[in-house]
Amino acid sequence: MPRLQTLLALAAGLALAGAAPAATDKLLLTGGVSTLDGAAGGGLSPWALVGSNATAGQWGLAAHGALARTQDYRLRSTGLMLALDDRVEFSLAQQSFDTGRTGAALGVPGLQLKQDIVGAKLRLAGDAVLDSDTWLPQLAVGVLARRLDAGGLAPTLDALGARRRGAELYLSATKLFLAQGLLVNATLRASQANQGGLLGFGGRENTRRRLLPELSVAWLLHPTLAVGAEYRAKPDHLNPSLLGSGLAEDDWRDLFVAWAPTKHLSVTAAWVDLGRIVPAVTPRRQTGGYLSIQITH
Repeated sequence: MPRLQTLLALAAGLALAGAAPAATDKLLLTGGVSTLDGAAGGGLSPWALVGSNATAGQWGLAAHGALARTQDYRLRSTGLMLALDDRVEFSLAQQSFDTGRTGAALGVPGLQLKQDIVGAKLRLAGDAVLDSDTWLPQLAVGVLARRLDAGGLAPTLDALGARRRGAELYLSATKLFLAQGLLVNATLRASQANQGGLLGFGGRENTRRRLLPELSVAWLLHPTLAVGAEYRAKPDHLNPSLLGSGLAEDDWRDLFVAWAPTKHLSVTAAWVDLGRIVPAVTPRRQTGGYLSIQITH
């Protein structure tokens, strides 16, 4: 991962040499926030919006730290984002997943799953703000390349046929109704990531990517405050498996509040429902809290 951070630093240096830094002419929250995967969007799903404060002819940087905690698990995410010309976005994220008693039940006490995610997004058409008085959405295509460090769980994933590297493609359409203060996003993701990649990619009985829908809606109560909800469909490549239905995978949901007191800071709090995660060990649905802080240049 240090090499990837070096590449991002180099890209930022090139941006500094060729474009103006992000000024204060982008409306608050119209760049979204950082997802758990690092791309700009909501907490769970990428949007067609390009992150940071950068508009046309500008560059922008953003850094985030996030924590999601449920009854039995804890997921941390940190990342960096570089935006150029309000058209191209590059992102890096690192995730750490504390498996709690599930790791012990699987024979790997203290197990932490770690994942590196490299993302890129390209705006294809539309401008969410300038086209807010039309029906034309902003469209963007993106890729998320993932690498998993499964630690002591690696032999189990190998037995299940789950690889530890994978890539997802997505197409997002974001429509901002500025007069009504309403944002709607739809994303179609091609994925074979098990539990967002934290349990590898694909399985012995299912290696194909699935097309999965994701929906987000946000209501701007104030220029600095938004509330909303997200839904993210998930694949189910490891069900059935050697553990029967013990690795069944559920869709994710959240209800969130995003607050941007300044151009350079946003805070997102949410209630999350991550469904069942390894239901053979922890059969209850994993619900809990999510908090993310993003600093933007």
